[in-house]
Amino acid sequence: MTRTTQAHGDLAYAAVAVEPGVLLRGALADRLARADVVLPLPPRVATEVMALTREEDADVSRLSRLLHQDPALAGHVLRIANSPAYLPRSPIVSLQQAVTRLGLRMLSEIALVASVQCGVFHVPGHEAELRRIWRHALASGAFAREIARALRSNVESAFLCGLLHTIGKPLVLQTTLDLAGKLGVPARTDDVGALIEEFHVAAGGLLASRWGLPRAVCDAIALYASYVPGEGCPQEPVITALADHLASHLVDGSDDDEAVRAHRAWVDLNLYPEDADALLAKTPAVSELIETMVL
Repeated sequence: MTRTTQAHGDLAYAAVAVEPGVLLRGALADRLARADVVLPLPPRVATEVMALTREEDADVSRLSRLLHQDPALAGHVLRIANSPAYLPRSPIVSLQQAVTRLGLRMLSEIALVASVQCGVFHVPGHEAELRRIWRHALASGAFAREIARALRSNVESAFLCGLLHTIGKPLVLQTTLDLAGKLGVPARTDDVGALIEEFHVAAGGLLASRWGLPRAVCDAIALYASYVPGEGCPQEPVITALADHLASHLVDGSDDDEAVRAHRAWVDLNLYPEDADALLAKTPAVSELIETMVL
């Protein structure tokens, strides 16, 4: 077969006899380079929650009114608020109680996680992969929050960076499966996984721009995997890089404790062995949080 000369469309890649993975990679790279990707709208509640928590005069009553507009999300918030991870003294039966007991920061965090999971990506048949992506993202957010707390940095910003730094992964998954269908080639698990790892940063950048995410989150997406110490890199990507590594250790079992302690970000953040001990000791609590909040 010979390559066609059509100027547009993914079928140009299908007209040459190559491996499906190579074919998909070429088509995906072309799509991303042209920013020709279907970018989902952010869930409205997530957008408003992020905006609300950045306001100096934000209050819990406004968040409560916002959650009342989305009954499904409100149900998720109540379920999570009653979980062992948040240790309610007695059952929480209303959003007003949840607001009073948990406060703005914690409740907005729950609402953000639930709304992003429920309202953005739908990939039928690949729910398990999406769940693994969300588990890792939530673990990264939780660890980033604890790292920021140890550094006396902005914990809300750190959590958001950790939660959304791999938001490009479900976008690559969704786009790759769409391309496989159009090209008539199999979307093999290994190929799809490799494409997710290779292209999620680029895809995340497109999505961050479309969603108007805060600069700190954009930096975390772009730089967490490739930052260079001493070259003016903001702190958020370095925190996110370490949080990502801790999350991989927990969710994927990718490294033992000693390998985790060897990550360069400990030194770059001026954290000490006792700080590593304290963060690793939080692993059971983060694991419980994941089981509670991943839907």
